[in-house]
Parts: sequence; C-alpha cells; structure tokens
Amino acid sequence: MKTPELLAPAGSLAMLRTAFAFGADAVYAGQPRYSLRARNNEFGDMETFAGAVAEAHAGGKKLYVVSNIFPHNAKVKTYLDDMAPVIAMRPDALIMADPGLIMMIRERWPEMPVHLSVQSNTVNWAAVKFWQSMGLSRVILSRELSLEEIEEIRQQCPDMELEVFVHGALCIAYSGRCLLSGYFNHRDPNQGTCTNSCRWDYKLHEAAEDAAGDVQACGGAPIGNPKDAGAVGTATRSALDTAQGLALGGGPRQLGGSKVWLLEEGTRPGERMPIEEDEHGTYILNSKDLRAIEHVQRLVEIGVDSLKIEGRTKSPYYVARAAQGYRRAIDDAVAGRPFDVRLLGELEGLASRGYTDGFYQRHSTPEQQNYLRGHSESGRSLLVGEVVGWDAARGLAEVEVKNGFGVGDRLEFVQPGGNTEAVLERLFGADGEAIQRVPGSGRRVWLALPADADPARPCFIARFL
Repeated sequence: MKTPELLAPAGSLAMLRTAFAFGADAVYAGQPRYSLRARNNEFGDMETFAGAVAEAHAGGKKLYVVSNIFPHNAKVKTYLDDMAPVIAMRPDALIMADPGLIMMIRERWPEMPVHLSVQSNTVNWAAVKFWQSMGLSRVILSRELSLEEIEEIRQQCPDMELEVFVHGALCIAYSGRCLLSGYFNHRDPNQGTCTNSCRWDYKLHEAAEDAAGDVQACGGAPIGNPKDAGAVGTATRSALDTAQGLALGGGPRQLGGSKVWLLEEGTRPGERMPIEEDEHGTYILNSKDLRAIEHVQRLVEIGVDSLKIEGRTKSPYYVARAAQGYRRAIDDAVAGRPFDVRLLGELEGLASRGYTDGFYQRHSTPEQQNYLRGHSESGRSLLVGEVVGWDAARGLAEVEVKNGFGVGDRLEFVQPGGNTEAVLERLFGADGEAIQRVPGSGRRVWLALPADADPARPCFIARFL
C-alpha cells in the first residue's frame, strides 16, 4: 500500500522545522504578493526563502510555494519578473489556481511542477483530466467532495497525483462561491437555491489570537450589526482599530482590517466564525475546524497521494500536534493497523471551537461519536510553554511561557519521539529561585523534564484542563 505524503503548513522557519521534526514529508509556504491568507509570513524575504528551500532539501524533504490568487491585470504584468527569483531557488512545485498564470509559468518554465490549488474547486474527474492534459502534476481536490467522490476520481484518473485537505480551518466560501446558504439553511446557492443568508442578522465580536494561533473572543458586548453600516469593520468607528494599510488597488483598507473578528449569526448563538483579512480579500471561516484523521485509513486505501494540513497563520505548536497525529494515522493505515480512536482525543486541545469532518462522510461511526459530540473535557489541553534551552549541570530546561501553569499541574511534554505526561513537582524562576506558579506569557522559567524526554529535540508543554 502506497504511503501518502503528509503536507504541513509553514509560515515561518520555526514552523518549517517543527513540521519536519514531527513527521511531515513536505511543507507549503505562501508567496505574500500572490497567495491567499498571507498573514504572518516570513517568506517574502528571498534570503529567508532560499534558506528554507535549502534546509528542506538537505533533510530529504520538499517545499511547495503557494501562488494561488486570481490576479487583476496589474499583477499579471509583474508576475513573471517576480517569479523568476523564486523559481531560481528551486522549490519543488508551485501551487496555482489562475489558468492564465499557469499558462505563463508553463511557457516560461516548462520544467517547473505545478499543483492545482483548491481555489480552482475541482469537483469531478473530467476536470482532473483536463488539468493533467495541461501539464500539471497534481490536483488539490475541492473540500466539498465526499470519500466516494474522491474514490471515483482516483479510479478515473489513476496516473494523476491527488491531494486533499484533512485538517485545519475551513473557509465558508472555500469554493470561491457562496456557501453561507448551504451552511445555515441546507440550500445550495451553487445549484440555484440561494437563501440570501448574507443578509441575515449578525453580530461582530472583537477577537485576538492566542499563543497557539487560535482565535478567541476578547469579551465585552458585540459591535452592533455589520449590515447596518454596510461593511464589517465600519459599524462603530471609535471601537475599531484605526491602523490602515493598503487594499487591492492601492486605496485605504477598512478600519479594523488588520484585526481578526468573530461573526455570530443570530439564530446560532455561540457558533462564532472568525473573519480574517489580508491585501487580497476577506475570509469568513467555519465556526468549527476540519478534522478528518478518522478518514485517513480510507484515504490511504483510495490511493490519495498527499494529505494536507491547513494553518500557515497558526503556531509551531499547532503544526507539531497536527503533524504528529496524522503521521501516526498514516503509518498505522499503511501498516494495516486499525485506526486508533485516541488520536481524536489528542487533537481536541487544538481547536477551542470544535471540529467537523466536513463533507467526507455524512454519519460518524458509534466508536467516534463520543469524540465528535459530547466528548469528555478531561483530554483538552492548553499550550503553556516551549523549551528554548537546557542546563545540563542543573538538569533543567529553560521554558518560554505561553500561558500560566504551576506546581501540581498535570503537564504533557510533546516531542517528535512521543509525548510524556507528568505532574509538575518543582518550578524555578529566571533567577533560579523556587516558585509555585508562573502567571502568564512574557516570562521564562526552569523545570525538570521527564526522564524519557530528550532535551536535544523540540519540546512543547501543554497543561491538561
């Protein structure tokens, strides 16, 4: 049985290194000017990007460049010149969506592999065959497909590489077309039955990203109703971020465009959908993240070539936990071992908003129901620190604190070789004095690692809730 590639996000060198350490075979990095969701991206600097490619290849891994916007004329004019230094760095493939840009790349650099982005919304085998005839080497299938539909595409296109998303945030309009209607009212606007759900009653909540890259509400009353002001970010000017950047076309961005917000539909209180914005547009995300680890076995049996984790704007901790879990699921599936349902629980702490398996399967098995609905909260965890140094003389690790923890807490030490749980017995401040608790981020402390932990390898520390 073929082992599929595990593809992880990389918005920084730290994420790249973490992804490879925890089992990823390849990473994808956005090209800020030409990729969607390009926030928090270090790879606009060519020197940094060159180092990332070299580091990946030195480790026998791959790096793909995301170049997947549908550009207006102004960006078409500069595209080939801007791509020349990128391609000179020899990334392993470009992830693209626009047919015109694909044509230009194929004409100028026919040897450069091109993967079709999920933004092109490929939902049938005929479209896969078309893109194969255009010289593309891989198609990233739409996130709207069921397992049965993916299997049919595999059968009809046996010699084309196929990739699917298995984990991470889901854009509500990830097909490039409105999906709010289907999400809220089970009527598909792409089939002619739109319910105009974009005009419904919504509330806007201020939000912030935590240490793990997760979006959390800041508290307080919601900011009016965005529809009353005509646009998100203009409802109450005094309450919004006044920082302005440049929008597409060079005009000023809306107030609050640099922030992350939460949108709450009136008939679904508590199901808050994150809103992000970059220079290319605004993205409304599902109130729940995608988690398809329970379907890895089936995807391996179907013969999917690459399983993709979303999250270029997330933290190294997120990448570590996600890559570690999916690596185990892939290895178990290839070896013929049954799916370990404990992997569902291990990923629970990564998504404070809960999970969905999207369109893959309509009903869950009885064994998985407890994790998908009404799961125990005992397995949830919170990132509290990252090991950044080691004092061999004292046998203590230096920890950069992300959230509060203290003596008596049950901690999980997350490492590439496996995770260890232990109750914290001793904790020392930066000055070496014993302390009982550290209140929160912005500090460094010292603690002893469990006996089977490796101080030479990356280590994240989580506290069970």
